[in-house]
Amino acid sequence: MIRRDFLCGLGATLGTAALSSLVHGQDPLAPKPPHAAPRAKACIYLFMEGGPSHIDTFDPKPKLRDLHMKEFRREDKFASAMASGKRYFVQSPFGFVRAGKAGIAMNAGFAHLAGVADELCVYRGLQAESIDHPTACYHMNTGNRFGGDPSIGAWATYGLGSPNRNLPSFVVLPEVNFPQGGAANWSNGFLPAYFQGTALRAEGSPILDLRPPAGVTPEHQRKNLDLLAELNRGDALRNPSHQDPLARTASYELAFRMQMEVPAVLDLSKEDPKVLQRYGIGVEPTDSFGRRCLLARRLVEQGVPFVQVYAGGWDSHDYIATAHKSRIETVDRPMAALIADLKMRGLLDETLVVWGGEFGRSPDNGVRGGAEVIGRDHNAKAMTLLLAGGGVKRGEVVGATDETGATAVEAVHPIKDFHMTLLHLLGLEDKKLTFYHEGRFKQISQTGDGNLIREILA
Repeated sequence: MIRRDFLCGLGATLGTAALSSLVHGQDPLAPKPPHAAPRAKACIYLFMEGGPSHIDTFDPKPKLRDLHMKEFRREDKFASAMASGKRYFVQSPFGFVRAGKAGIAMNAGFAHLAGVADELCVYRGLQAESIDHPTACYHMNTGNRFGGDPSIGAWATYGLGSPNRNLPSFVVLPEVNFPQGGAANWSNGFLPAYFQGTALRAEGSPILDLRPPAGVTPEHQRKNLDLLAELNRGDALRNPSHQDPLARTASYELAFRMQMEVPAVLDLSKEDPKVLQRYGIGVEPTDSFGRRCLLARRLVEQGVPFVQVYAGGWDSHDYIATAHKSRIETVDRPMAALIADLKMRGLLDETLVVWGGEFGRSPDNGVRGGAEVIGRDHNAKAMTLLLAGGGVKRGEVVGATDETGATAVEAVHPIKDFHMTLLHLLGLEDKKLTFYHEGRFKQISQTGDGNLIREILA
C-alpha cells in the first residue's frame, strides 16, 4: 500500500508538471534535453490516408501476372475480410522502373521521386492490426486503435519542447476534408493541451483572425493577456487539477506571438519561382500538396520539430489503375522536391521524412466489373513505408513480403516498433517518455515491450 501510494503521488507530480511550470512562470514547451543523442531534430510525416497499395507503388509482385484472375483461396481471410463471395488474384496495372544506384523498384509514375531514390529507405516489413480506416489511422498516429491517446507528434513535442516559441511546436497540414477519425489523429489525448497539433486550413487563410481587429494595438493585447494570466494563475492554485484555463492562456500567448512570425512563414510569394516550380505549385494536380510540402520545409527550417502533411484518396477498392495514378501524380513531384530541397539546404541529415498510410492492400479482390474496374481491398499484414533523412539508411530496401504481397515475411515489425523507432531517431526513448494517467504510467507503445526497427537505422 505504501509503495502504491508513493508511485501514485510521484505520478501525480509528474502529471501536473506542465501545470506547475506555468503557474510559476515556466514554459512547458521550452526546449528539453533528449534522452539520447538525436539523429534527427525534426520530422515531416507525409500521411497517405486511405491505404496506398504497396503492390502498386514500391513492392511489385511479378507472380501476380501468372495468377491474374485465378481464384484466391486461403484459410486466413484477414486481408480479404472486407468482401464476400469469390476472390481472384489481381495483377498490377502499372509498369515499374528501377531507380538509383541500388535499383529500387517503384511505380513508373514516380518519375520525379526516382531522381532522389538514393536518399530513400524503402521498408516493406511493417504490419498493422486493423483493416478499418478510422481505427487504423488512430493506430498509426497514436498507437491506440480506439483513439483518445496522444498522437506521435504530441508525444514528440512533450518530450522535446520547441526551439521556436513564436510558432506551434506540432503543425498539421490537412486537406479540406479531414482524414477518417478527424482531429483525434493529431490530438494531445491525455497529455496537457499544450501538446496538441495545430491544424492549418487547406484553403483561404491558413489561420483565421491572425491579425488583430482594427484599433486593437499590441499594447492592448498585452494588457488583456496579462490580466487573463493573472486570473488563471489564481484559479490554478485553487484548483491544481484543472489545467484547461492555463492551456487556453498558453494558446492565447502563442497566438499573440504568432502574429509577428507566422505571416512571413506562410507567405510563399517571396520564394524563388524555380523552387515553386519544383514543388509543382501553380499547376494541377500538384499545387495543393506542393504548397503543403513547401510549407512543411519552411516550418522545419524555422524550428518546428514535428509537421504532418495529409493526402487522402488512396482507398482504391475499384478503378485502382486510374485512382492510384491520380494520387501518384499529385504527390510525386512535391515529395521529390521536398527531399531534394532539404538536402540542398543541409537539412536532410537532421530531418526525418516519413511517407505511408494506415495499411496496405490485398493481392486479391472480388470482381465487380471489367478489368478496368479492378481494385484491391484492405490488408493489415503488409504495407510499405518510405523514409529519408536523419538516421535511416539511404538507397536501400529493407524487409520483404511474400511472393503475392499478402504478408510481410522479412524484418517484420508491428506499428509500436515504428513509433519507438521514430522517437528514437528524435532522441527519445519510449520507456522514459511516459505520462501518469488513470493510475499508471502510459507511453505510445502502450505496453513498453516494443523493439527498435534496427534494420532501417543507418
